[in-house]
Amino acid sequence: MNKTTTTVLGIDPGLDRTGWAILTRDARSVLSLRACGLIHTDAHQELPNRLEYIFAELQKLIAAYGPDQVAMEQNFFLKRAVTMANTVMTRGVIILACQLAGKPISFYPPKRVKMMLCGTGTADKKQVQRMVQLTLNLDKAPSPDDVADAAAIAVCHAKTAPLNAMINVKAAFLEKLKAAKQLQLKKR
Repeated sequence: MNKTTTTVLGIDPGLDRTGWAILTRDARSVLSLRACGLIHTDAHQELPNRLEYIFAELQKLIAAYGPDQVAMEQNFFLKRAVTMANTVMTRGVIILACQLAGKPISFYPPKRVKMMLCGTGTADKKQVQRMVQLTLNLDKAPSPDDVADAAAIAVCHAKTAPLNAMINVKAAFLEKLKAAKQLQLKKR
C-alpha cells in the first residue's frame, strides 16, 4: 500500500471464534474491505493449543496484510466466568502478536462501535451487519457475526483514528506550551 493508504486489522476476539477483517482507508477516506475471516479453534483441543493456534494465525494475517494499525473490541462481561477467562487469555495472545509485530492496537467498547456505525449503542447483530455492508459497499452482509463485528471495529477505528490522532497532537502541544509557560514564570 502507498503512504496515503492506511490498513487496519479489526479483531473480534473469542476463544472459539475470533473474527478478523482487513480494511483500507485511502487518501480520500474511502474504506474498502480487502479480506475477512474467522479463526476457529476446536473445543476438544487443550486450551494452550487453542491459544497457540490463534497466535500463529494472527501472526500469519499480520505478515500477509501488513496492517498499519490494529483495532480490537474491548470486552465487558456480566456473566459466565469461564467465558470471560478464556476471552481474556485470547485477547492476551492477540495483544502479544501485535506487540511483537510492532503494530499499535486500539480498543473500542461494543457500544461505541455500534453508536459510530449504526447511530445507536443498542443496535443488534443484524443492524451491525447491514451497516457494515452499506458502509463498505458490499454485495452482501459479512457473516458470521464475529466477522461482521471485526469489520465494524475496523470501520470505527478507520473513521475515528485520524481525529483522535489530531486531538492527541494538540493535547501534547498544549502540555508543552503549559510547561514552557511555567518554566518562564519560574525564571522571573
